[in-house]
This record gives sequence, C-alpha cells and structure tokens, in this order.
Amino acid sequence: MLTPLDIENKKFSKQVVNGYNTEEIDEFLDEVLKDYEAIYLENVELKDKASSLNDGINHYKSIEESLQNALMLAQNAAEDLKKSAEREAETMLAEANLKVKEAMTDIDKKIAIREVEYNHLCTKYSVYKAKMESLLIAQLELLKEHNIQDDE
Repeated sequence: MLTPLDIENKKFSKQVVNGYNTEEIDEFLDEVLKDYEAIYLENVELKDKASSLNDGINHYKSIEESLQNALMLAQNAAEDLKKSAEREAETMLAEANLKVKEAMTDIDKKIAIREVEYNHLCTKYSVYKAKMESLLIAQLELLKEHNIQDDE
C-alpha cells in the first residue's frame, strides 16, 4: 500500500513535447496527497480501533466462556445435590416405614397380650361370680334351715 510520503516524493519525468502541465499535476498530486493522507490516517485509526475491539471481543469471549463453565459447574452441583437429597429422602422414608412396621408389630403384640389378660380376667370374674352365687345359695340354705329349726 502506498503511503502519503510515497505520493509526495513521487517524481515524474518531464517531456518537452506534448507533456502535461507540471503545475496542474503538482496541484492534483497535492489534492490526492491530502485526500490519501486523510484516508490513510483514517484507515490506520480504524485498524487500531478494530484491533482494540477485537481485543475487547476476545476478552468478553473469555469471560463468557468462564461464565458458561461456572454455570455448568453450578448445574452439575445442583444435579448432584438434588440426587443426594433424593437418596437421603428415600433412605429416610425407608427408615420411617421400617419404624412404623416395628411399631405396628409392637402394638399388635401388646393388643394380643391385653386380649389374653382380658380373657383371663373375664374367666376369673366368671369363676368368682359362680363362687359368690354358690356361697350366697349356701348361706340362704343355712338361713332357711336355721329358720326351720327356730320354728320347731
């Protein structure tokens, strides 16, 4: 690419016959030089700006990549935590079910024992009642005999 200095230092050979007007060429070259210099400086400036923007883009891409990695780690940690919590809940539920079964078995045993005790007490009550009836009947018989003897 030509630089503004290349244009400024460019010299043309002069022809005597049918040559161009050197003043017009010099003026035109000065105009071209001025415009080219402005475009050249703008081009350099834009390249610097593009380079700076590319550096910024690379920086943000790096940040984005870091954020994506952090997000993936967080998602994995959340999944692991969820699985761990589910396993713990299942374990707790299994333990609770086992305790309920044990408690029910214990309650069933106590109910069976209480039923046996109740039946035993009912039997004792029946026996006691029968003995009391016998005793009362025997006492009535004695009283009747005693009344008969008193009447005689």
